[in-house]
Amino acid sequence: MDLKFRVFAHIAKPLHEVFEAVADPAQLSHYFTTGGAVGRLEQGATVMWDFHDFPGAFPVHVTEVVPDERIVLEWKANDPDAREAPYNTTVTMTFKPVGPDRTLVEIAEEGWHETRGGLAASYGNCMGWSQMLAALKVWAEHGINLRDGMYK
Repeated sequence: MDLKFRVFAHIAKPLHEVFEAVADPAQLSHYFTTGGAVGRLEQGATVMWDFHDFPGAFPVHVTEVVPDERIVLEWKANDPDAREAPYNTTVTMTFKPVGPDRTLVEIAEEGWHETRGGLAASYGNCMGWSQMLAALKVWAEHGINLRDGMYK
């Protein structure tokens, strides 16, 4: 079994605005990284993300960026079965225009070990990325932070 997933959403905003809402740490901190994001998502960068509902800032390694097209990240798998031998998963975000004011955002993540912990971690991240897309849509289209108070 290959543990991976893909989620997507259409955002009613132009491609560049949607890409910037993800790449820009100030915007990302408004709707997703509830504890803040430090560092722009640029190829070769290591940025820090923090979530109030998942305490403790952690590094996110940006392995590829094609402006207005793709962002590829690697980060430590939240796999409880891998505490002795941690490993990374890969997150690929793609941005595609589907009209002048509409953008398709897809997020795929892969690379978990085929264990109970890997399966549970993949389900948790699938939920998290789905919620990120919902929060991105509401932020980009209406300027509202959907995650505010969601987990506390």
